[in-house]
Amino acid sequence: MKKIAAVALLTLGAVLAGCSKQEPAAPAAAPAPAAVTKIVVGLDDNFPPMGFRNEKNELVGFDIDMAKEAAKRLGVEVEFKPIDWSAKEAELSGKRVDVLWNGLTITEERKQNIAFTAPYMENHQIIVVAANSAIKTKADLAGKVVGAQEGSSAVDAVKKEDAVFQSFKELKTFGDNVTALMDLTTGRLEAVVVDEVVGRYYVAKKPGDYAVLDDNFGTEEYGVGLRKDDTDLHGKIDKALADMKADGAAAKIAEQWFGKNIIK
Repeated sequence: MKKIAAVALLTLGAVLAGCSKQEPAAPAAAPAPAAVTKIVVGLDDNFPPMGFRNEKNELVGFDIDMAKEAAKRLGVEVEFKPIDWSAKEAELSGKRVDVLWNGLTITEERKQNIAFTAPYMENHQIIVVAANSAIKTKADLAGKVVGAQEGSSAVDAVKKEDAVFQSFKELKTFGDNVTALMDLTTGRLEAVVVDEVVGRYYVAKKPGDYAVLDDNFGTEEYGVGLRKDDTDLHGKIDKALADMKADGAAAKIAEQWFGKNIIK
């Protein structure tokens, strides 16, 4: 009887032990991505009329107003952060800024590292010369010192036309377009290749100093640049821009800065 009782107790203990064993915990669900509450916009703060400082040192411009309107529609705060434009991709990938929104040209080369929104504006790379210059065509740039902003699409556009580029005496690059145009005024340059929106802004301010050639270095499109993995923010900004085009808000901003609707 003792032997039977002992076996029964062992069996009961095994059953109780089995009942008390913990089932493995289910893996925890991945946390949802934090909601975006602020967008940091990287820009060149010396790129009028897209983004620049007024006489009160306030950041103003066409792209500033576009970004503010888009942020308002998304219900988020927007911060504008001036950066070295020649290092813009490093600033974006390093997460020091969330978007590049400052007359950023969509190119196949940039698409390798940057995701772009749908284009919102069309632009040309124009050639600005002194008002009394003998230069009338691209062919006349042979043997001349030509300026452009370092890291800008103007440099890319010029180099695409290799025969013209090779004919230059020198392609001199500058930190910003304002300095390049100042060197044109003083005679240290003989031409400047620049975004049309910028070039015409300055020519309109000093029509007696500058002239714009009929020739240009091609047509391009502007878009907002984002990190490729920021798909949620990408989709939201794309929608905001599409809505701004559809309801006329983008056209109104364009008319304030350019006197006409240049939205694509």
